Amino acid sequence: MKPNAFTFAVVADQINSRADDDLVPAALAHLEQVPTVLPFERTAGDEIQGLLDSPDALVAAILTLTRISGWRVGVGLGLVDQPLPNSTRAARGPAYLAARAAITAARKQPTSFALRVAETVGGDRYGDSVAAGEAAETAVWLWRGVLTRRTPEGWELMDLLDRGYTKADAARELGISPSAVSQRLATAAREEGLRGAALCQRLFIECLTIAEGESA
Repeated sequence: MKPNAFTFAVVADQINSRADDDLVPAALAHLEQVPTVLPFERTAGDEIQGLLDSPDALVAAILTLTRISGWRVGVGLGLVDQPLPNSTRAARGPAYLAARAAITAARKQPTSFALRVAETVGGDRYGDSVAAGEAAETAVWLWRGVLTRRTPEGWELMDLLDRGYTKADAARELGISPSAVSQRLATAAREEGLRGAALCQRLFIECLTIAEGESA
């Protein structure tokens, strides 16, 4: 990661952890596929944390945590202190402070998600940064709202289509009729999910672009 590069610090904590089993090990296993600057790890109790520098990676992390369910997510956009440590538990900086504010806000936000821009992202376009962050946050609310209604059967079908299966191929693989595939596809809201992911990615890019312009 380049010095003075803006990053996304991600904090997630388990919802209703006192009543449920520990979901951290499974979540960390699922998140291993997400490209990171500092890998996700348990920071305390039922909380996990990671550092990302790519909008694509952020979309993938949110998608993963939404699919496995049971997670509240906070994202902070900002700088991190250099040099970077080997562990996210030891990392510090404005991005992490913003992520901490975001995870606190996520407790009262739609779909248990919040994004906050570090207060140190200043300059003449600070208002633009905040507005871009709010737009990205709203897009994630809507996207997660779609994804959380998807059933395990719907995710199974999405996985096959993402691997290049046609609907006919998927029907044979799943042992169901083509009409059942079409019904499952409609219920899973595939197109809405794909467009939601693309919109979130585009807005995360906008957040980074504005922040980087301010730091120039």
